[in-house]
Amino acid sequence: MLQFVSFELKAQHTSYINLDHSWNFRQLGTPKWYTASVPGTIHTDLMAQDLIPDPFYRDNEQKVQWVSQVDWEYQTTFKLSDYQLHLKKIVLQFDGLDTYADVYLNDSLILQAENMFRTYVVDISQLVQSKNVLNIEFRNADKMVDSIALIAKPLQRPCENNRNYVRKAQYHFGWDWAPKLTTCGIWRPVKIGFGDLPSPSSAYYSDVKLKLEKDSIGESFYFEVNGIPTFMKGANWIPADVFLPRITKDKYRALLIAAKEANFNMLRVWGGGIYEDDAFYDLCDSLGINIWQDFMFAGAMYPADTHFVENVKAELRDNIIRLRKHKCIVLWCGNNEIDEAWHNWGWQKQFKLSTNDSTLLWDEYDLLFNKVIPELLLELDPGRQYIASSPLNGWGRQRSMTHGDAHYWGMWWGLEPISIMKTKVPRFMSEYGMQAMPNIESIEEFSIPADYDTSSRVMKIHQKHPTGYQTLASYLSQEKLNSSNFSEYINATQELQSRALGISIESQLQSNKRCMGSLIWQFNDCWPVCSWSIIDYYGRKKKGYFTVQKLFQQNP
Repeated sequence: MLQFVSFELKAQHTSYINLDHSWNFRQLGTPKWYTASVPGTIHTDLMAQDLIPDPFYRDNEQKVQWVSQVDWEYQTTFKLSDYQLHLKKIVLQFDGLDTYADVYLNDSLILQAENMFRTYVVDISQLVQSKNVLNIEFRNADKMVDSIALIAKPLQRPCENNRNYVRKAQYHFGWDWAPKLTTCGIWRPVKIGFGDLPSPSSAYYSDVKLKLEKDSIGESFYFEVNGIPTFMKGANWIPADVFLPRITKDKYRALLIAAKEANFNMLRVWGGGIYEDDAFYDLCDSLGINIWQDFMFAGAMYPADTHFVENVKAELRDNIIRLRKHKCIVLWCGNNEIDEAWHNWGWQKQFKLSTNDSTLLWDEYDLLFNKVIPELLLELDPGRQYIASSPLNGWGRQRSMTHGDAHYWGMWWGLEPISIMKTKVPRFMSEYGMQAMPNIESIEEFSIPADYDTSSRVMKIHQKHPTGYQTLASYLSQEKLNSSNFSEYINATQELQSRALGISIESQLQSNKRCMGSLIWQFNDCWPVCSWSIIDYYGRKKKGYFTVQKLFQQNP
């Protein structure tokens, strides 16, 4: 039997009621319903009902892949009073649907969502009744993107999979530090609104400006704060969980206080994740942590047909308007590494692109990042600066040391010794790093002693870089960091990371202001994994954190 929840609204002005309770879910087309949490995700709901094991534990990631291959349905019911029903305007507002979702109110299709980052508002004044049933059917994103990519054949838009066809957190499809757990669900609140929508917030005009100026070296890349050139110290931020509703205000607070205590004054919100919750930016506002904000595009060539562009425009409008009130945001950046990848990664050969295909793909890139985004920013947030891509030049090019920001990956991807970082000092280092294992206490949380070997199935699953352990072995050998057991191996990798970051930061700080920024890859983790983070998924600090903290006490 359906249980209808009644709401009372007595205020005469605009009001919202959260629809955050009495939700159920089921696999689409099956008879049995289970209790759901909203906001939430399908994986966390299945875990709460003991229908799947924890995907983070041991090798369970592999055992739950079926969850992303089927469709799911969520349902709730609600009542409205006669007073509410006679109000002039009644809307449903969805702050975050992940991602392909057909929404039905009383069996009428009211919305077909296709963008995880958008806020959807639907006028339901003519459909709502005293008793109402709301259903949301989620289509699996893997199947959807594969079908869209198939239509584009024979053209292949460069990407390691087809994630570039959907406006969804790109790391959900896997990364070299993230599992492949393609989520779905109601990941942000659902509200019933009565009356007109509130006016959007105004923009905050920052005093914290990016200076790009020709000089004797090449071209500068530094930030002025109140007219004073300021060295930016910090790291790259990725989403703090695969299952986004689990990122509570307390988790944000703990991580951001750790960033502040490490003497950070900047975090870069990386473009393969999400536009974070307002709680994140509120805390950065109060802590004095500047935010370099990527738009959510990373490491792929994206479509730019009319439908995709209109979808992106709506996404950008929603998020620019939501975030522009935060004084912490000092820079908008169009994407992560796409310009560099197009010019340096050999995509044209790898994906067998013809001259015509290459021209089409670059024209699409140009439309999105040099026209659509900057034009919207000029309209909605004209006081902040924008760059199209980070970095402008690849790490193998000498120009990356003299112009703009740099992602230097000769250390790690290039297997260059960590001492190379004494000479590889760009104008602004926006990515660099070295892997290290999580602390043993964290490893004990996701594995058992039988797994304590890098050749074990479990440790391989919790290392997402294709040559991660081999690369670490090369660097451990170079640095003469030997180990005779797993605990010593953990300590050795953390010592390696500490040395690598220490040499890098010292060189950047002591560059006579040639370099004016140091953003480590990466600050945090989205699950328990061997990665470049200096704080692991459980919030435990690696040795590198304390090295960074000590060095960032210095001013150049």
